[in-house]
Amino acid sequence: MTTVPRWSGWEVRALREAKRMSLRAFAAHLGVSDRMISKWEAGGETIHPRPVNQAALDTSLAQSDPDVQARFALLIGDVAILKPAEQAETGASNNQLRHPVDGKLMTLVHAGIFLAGANNEPVWLPAFYIDVYPTTNADYARFIAATDHRPPLHWADGRCPDEPQDHPVVFVTWHDADTYATWAGKSLPSSHQWEKAARGTRGNVYPWGNQPTPAKCNVRDNGPGTTTPGNCYRSGVSPYGVYDLCGNVWEWCATETEPGRHELKGSAFTSPFDRARPSAFNDASAKMRDDDTGFRCVSLPEALENTRQRTSSQEQTRTDATA
Repeated sequence: MTTVPRWSGWEVRALREAKRMSLRAFAAHLGVSDRMISKWEAGGETIHPRPVNQAALDTSLAQSDPDVQARFALLIGDVAILKPAEQAETGASNNQLRHPVDGKLMTLVHAGIFLAGANNEPVWLPAFYIDVYPTTNADYARFIAATDHRPPLHWADGRCPDEPQDHPVVFVTWHDADTYATWAGKSLPSSHQWEKAARGTRGNVYPWGNQPTPAKCNVRDNGPGTTTPGNCYRSGVSPYGVYDLCGNVWEWCATETEPGRHELKGSAFTSPFDRARPSAFNDASAKMRDDDTGFRCVSLPEALENTRQRTSSQEQTRTDATA
């Protein structure tokens, strides 16, 4: 079981999110005020509760069920989730890595059975890595610079906008997304891969559990009416620590529903919350591009290792050529 030598505001928030509890419910659970919880979480790693509260947190974690403990371990291991963006490069959990081509943070989804679709049908999948965040404008700009691929239509003069570089790229067709994935040595996720990353293995209705909570995602009912950075909705993170698997943008999948059409998952800022269930079906023409459609990528472990070796070999060749 994961233990915490000394609790700070980061671990307090991680435990509350792992337990899927509101501020008020978590405060009552620990026997403190909700204002105290807010103060701890706002203080982050700079604040440490008193010893009596440290003991209460230790007890709460020890008495949590294994799923809660696993989510907690994932959250405190993922510095990109729990700490400021400028500290995200300091490390990652054992299940995470930076992809050698596009540099995106990816997390491991272990092999095994999960419950898929509206009927929770058991499906077995091999292990795979999936991007923690959707592909952003900045990611896509690097891809365009490397390949001279066409930019999204709304980019003025073909240049990435300055403001929302950390927002998901949109106005990309399935072919655009697939070309990016190929360039990076990745692939688009199958609909089953995407759904498992969103729901976990136990058939949760939403990434955060079974409670319908629009506030946990960027949808029409609750959001700002536009895309948001991938790390905004921290309480909506999936059991694997993956963001924005409900809302923000629809995401292209590799799964073809009929010739020239592919599945889309996750809903978007333009969609009502009742379309945000990861098990819900949607598809579109591979030529479609819209202001609420983007993507993320996956990689099988063996493919990722091949990409790593190839990249390392290319770098060594360049070094030898300039020596």
